[in-house]
Amino acid sequence: MVTIIRTDSENQDFMVLVNQLDAELAILDGDDHAFYAQFNKTDKLKFVLLAYEGRRPIGCGAIREYAPGIIEVKRMYTVSDYRGKGIASMILAELEAWAQELLYDTCVLETGKRQPDALGLYKKCGYNIIPNYGQYAQMANSVCFEKRLSN
Repeated sequence: MVTIIRTDSENQDFMVLVNQLDAELAILDGDDHAFYAQFNKTDKLKFVLLAYEGRRPIGCGAIREYAPGIIEVKRMYTVSDYRGKGIASMILAELEAWAQELLYDTCVLETGKRQPDALGLYKKCGYNIIPNYGQYAQMANSVCFEKRLSN
């Protein structure tokens, strides 16, 4: 049974999963990795979710304010042997619910063109592609998404 808990970026299990995520992204992003890494710092993330199978951390995600009324989804990751089992969808749905509790009405996020599983997840979960925003505006590898939350 999968359990999802709320925590923050100081959680040791979150740090372990983020290290795994960063190692995968270093390969996928190639020469662009250093650029993206500067925007994926995890210190001071107050809204972090961890998914567990028993005591094993198997996935994570986080949100942080991007602008008034807009929350940004960050650090989505599922360990490889749990992919394709709906874990990321569960985490994303819980992040959206948490965002609504915090009175945000829109979620935005950035992912990469070299991450087909992530692209599929966000489309499946009702996210729409938008023009690349902020620091990602000029990045050819970036794909940005948005979803309006219903309150």
